[in-house]
Amino acid sequence: MKQSLPSALAAVFLVVAGVVAYERTAVAESTEPSNGLPLEELRVFAEVFGRIKKDYVEPVDDRKLLKYAIEGMLSGLDPHSAYLDEEDYRDIRVGTSGEFGGLGIEVGMENGFVKVIAPIDDTPAQRAGVRSGDLIIRLDEQPVKGMTLDEAVKQMRGKPGTKLRLTIVRDGQDKPIEITVVRDVIKTVSVKHRMLDPGFGYVRVSQFQARTPEDMLTGIGALKRQAGGALKGLVLDLRDNPGGVLNAAVAISDAFLTSGTIVYTEGRIADSQLKFKAAPDDVIEGAPIVVLVNGGSASASEIVAGALQDHKRAVIMGQQTFGKGSVQTIVPVNERTAVKLTTARYFTPNGRSIQAEGIVPDILLENVRLTRGEDSVTQLKEADLAGHLSNPEGNGRTNGAPKKGSSDTKSADSETDYALSEALNLLKGLAILRPDVAA
Repeated sequence: MKQSLPSALAAVFLVVAGVVAYERTAVAESTEPSNGLPLEELRVFAEVFGRIKKDYVEPVDDRKLLKYAIEGMLSGLDPHSAYLDEEDYRDIRVGTSGEFGGLGIEVGMENGFVKVIAPIDDTPAQRAGVRSGDLIIRLDEQPVKGMTLDEAVKQMRGKPGTKLRLTIVRDGQDKPIEITVVRDVIKTVSVKHRMLDPGFGYVRVSQFQARTPEDMLTGIGALKRQAGGALKGLVLDLRDNPGGVLNAAVAISDAFLTSGTIVYTEGRIADSQLKFKAAPDDVIEGAPIVVLVNGGSASASEIVAGALQDHKRAVIMGQQTFGKGSVQTIVPVNERTAVKLTTARYFTPNGRSIQAEGIVPDILLENVRLTRGEDSVTQLKEADLAGHLSNPEGNGRTNGAPKKGSSDTKSADSETDYALSEALNLLKGLAILRPDVAA
């Protein structure tokens, strides 16, 4: 006796039958091309569903098969669309608030492997040496090839204190390397600030969370007080910033712009047609800005860099950015699950699409690090010569050395961080050309 189809498969056939009946009626009433469902592909889907139920080596639950079908349908669209089950939905809501469990890396898929977009500051992955652009090919003993991104992410999560061995392919390395990371609860501080030199501030934004704009403004306020009321220049460091909350990126851009468009989005539905404008205020009163970016600067980071670049409000310095210019909308399916669906593309104020292109810096820098050279024998100067003429202005310089209180010495980080060193030097040059800033 012929076996009956499972209930889910029967439902698929009912849908197909309904579409057939509808389309036959539509053809009789109109000769216009139909935009209905593709009947042959639905029949193939139903046939494959039934074949799996009947012949697969182990029994498979109908709900699990339908879940796999939904996941495959979304993952086939682009690397960022996904089905969020109960755990995924909970994690993505918690992640934007600044605390979640795992290794501390933002990842995507490339050629079937997990690609590190950026390690998050002060997390186990960053401390262990994971870098932007790394391709993870194995998790412990399990190959990544064949996994979905969700499956790989779930395996990277785990109980704090447990270890995970990552096998990584890295540019410039002849063979894969292994890095062991100890899982932890990731509590990220998205904004850090300090003074580089008197009057020249530094703000590091590691990702865009709901509180990031508020934290950045607090940091800049502290720097301004430390500088005596105003800054001569600011380095905004967005390197290895994987993005985050769109509104946070808009607010941070708005903090430095006084007019015009910040970013706009275009999509097929009305809700995806958005345009964000700047309010008439500038938190650092027109002081020059250098924005540092690299290949790990993605999404919201690119929105900020693109807005400040198009308005000529900042000099963008570093390497070309990641190129994620698409908007993902979280659409709840029910109280426990949701769909993360790409619904629009980002465009900079001048109409440039970020997607797959990224932001090209105004000043391109190689990804290198500085090392201090050996001290050389001090060369003779005029002041060292016997009987030299004295300086009539008495400027307090001895043997050509700067007088005490000079800001010629850089912070320790800027002496080893090539990009930061170049950014600070450029800021000093820009500040010199501003007539309203005292030297």
